[in-house]
Amino acid sequence: MTVFLNNQKVKEEITAAIFQQAEALTSKVVKSSPRERPDWEKKIDDILTSPIWGFPVMFILLGLIFWITLVGANIPSALLGKAFSGLEVRLTAFCIQIGVPQWVHGLLLSGVYRTTTWVIAVMLPPMAIFFPLFTFLEDIGYLPRAAFNLDCFFKKAGTQGKQALTMSMGFGCNAVGVVSCRIIESPRERLISILTNVFTPCNGRLPTLVLLARLATMGITSPRLHSLASAALVAGMVVIGIAVTFLISWGFSKTFLKGVPSFFILELPPYRLPHWKQVLVRSLIDRTLVVLGRAITIAAPAGAITWLLANTSFGNTSLLLSGAQLLQPIGQLLGLDGFILMAFILGLPANEIVLPILLMGYLSSRTMVDLEGLKTISEILHTHCWTPLTAFNMMLFSLLHFPCSTTIWTIYRETGSLKWTLLGVVVPTLVAATACLLTTTLHRLLM
Repeated sequence: MTVFLNNQKVKEEITAAIFQQAEALTSKVVKSSPRERPDWEKKIDDILTSPIWGFPVMFILLGLIFWITLVGANIPSALLGKAFSGLEVRLTAFCIQIGVPQWVHGLLLSGVYRTTTWVIAVMLPPMAIFFPLFTFLEDIGYLPRAAFNLDCFFKKAGTQGKQALTMSMGFGCNAVGVVSCRIIESPRERLISILTNVFTPCNGRLPTLVLLARLATMGITSPRLHSLASAALVAGMVVIGIAVTFLISWGFSKTFLKGVPSFFILELPPYRLPHWKQVLVRSLIDRTLVVLGRAITIAAPAGAITWLLANTSFGNTSLLLSGAQLLQPIGQLLGLDGFILMAFILGLPANEIVLPILLMGYLSSRTMVDLEGLKTISEILHTHCWTPLTAFNMMLFSLLHFPCSTTIWTIYRETGSLKWTLLGVVVPTLVAATACLLTTTLHRLLM
């Protein structure tokens, strides 16, 4: 251990000498004097990278982003939902007019159309707000400071601070986060980062977390307090995901992927004014539209499959209901139910369709449910014996469960190994099940 610490000190001295030599050579060649950091930058860094203030500021910024996303996405989502519902009425009338068979109408409109429009209405407004805000923090130079703050925790977990950057990319899409792990030079630490990126809630899971948080805080009558409480609950879930990332990274570094953490030197970039055009282009085109397009591509066939399962019966029971009944004992053990587990399994292609599939199962409907608002959803859930524990466990399971099919394929492509890909699916599933089992057991013991 002493040798390792001495090696670290030697590496720091070598790196410092390299930077000093580079600065000396630059001053000889470049006529302009080297840039000195202004005092205000140093004072800001003293706060943002402080062991005392750095983390509270980071959590406040995270909560603020979620609050702005929650408040700003409500109206656009509702307007999109109404517009799609009105268009569906017209499409239905057109199908009746030209004599389209009932099963074709059901498959295309009740299955594919409703699933796809649900994904657009739920995902587009939050992404159009969240991604520009997150890109703004990236553009002004804050994300490297967040990585600097988290580096000590990642070192204790057996990895390094660059994982914080790959984890932040996972907020947009876990598949993108997995690909971004290429910036980590160490193969061992890159693999740890790939396998734990799923614990960062992607934009496919955030809408479900947001909706469940809004449902859980419906008892708060003040709209402003309701939004703040919902944002705090979502931010709390994100913190749980980060904590689980540390824990599982530590577990991997002590078992399957033993080794010494590599050295991580990060030069903090200067603060700069954001380039608004670049921020909007990168966030809305390169991220929002790309992620949304991939989600739509996957959600459309998933909607067709779900409709077929709901409309294929043995006796008087559809395959959808039969699967939920088969999973009911496991669901009850985890503080959930069979319908919730069935919805997560069918939501493997795209996490965004988990909730509408769940509601369809609850209502024993043969079509994808067209949601009318929070009150309607709340009444459906209460009718099927939902409690605060059920809501909390579903948020936990949604946060920690297996990755979507796109991310699974990306893990296989990046690792080239079926073993690590299977581990990337099995470990999050066991973590999610264990977390729900613990909260359910603790609740039953206390009650």
